[in-house]
Amino acid sequence: MKYLLLLSFCFLFLQGKAQDSDSSNEPDSIKKTVLATYYHRKFEGRRTTSGAKYRAKKLTAAHRTLPFGTMVTVTNPDNGKSVVVKVNDRGPFSKRLAIDLSERAAKQIGIFRKGIAKVKLSYTVE
Repeated sequence: MKYLLLLSFCFLFLQGKAQDSDSSNEPDSIKKTVLATYYHRKFEGRRTTSGAKYRAKKLTAAHRTLPFGTMVTVTNPDNGKSVVVKVNDRGPFSKRLAIDLSERAAKQIGIFRKGIAKVKLSYTVE
């Protein structure tokens, strides 16, 4: 009898989960607070992992796991400034850091010359 009740509960629980996931056809939006840095000027013109050349004047970023082409909104919580960047490279390879921004992106949100800064990331997983 215990096993029958347990099995019934599991079935109802999983059925409810399946209905929840099917009911929203929208992709999930992810929001995180992480540490960010930016590319050094010596990388200008070098190839990124995606094959594109790094350009400091473009709004791009490197992330270890997000797919290439993912658009990420990066917000500086200290001043409220935001920028939307496109992931086109892998990195940073320090466990402390989550994202490397291009020089222009870092300047737009006011973290250029700080080295490392706390930022909020917001992106959609499809």
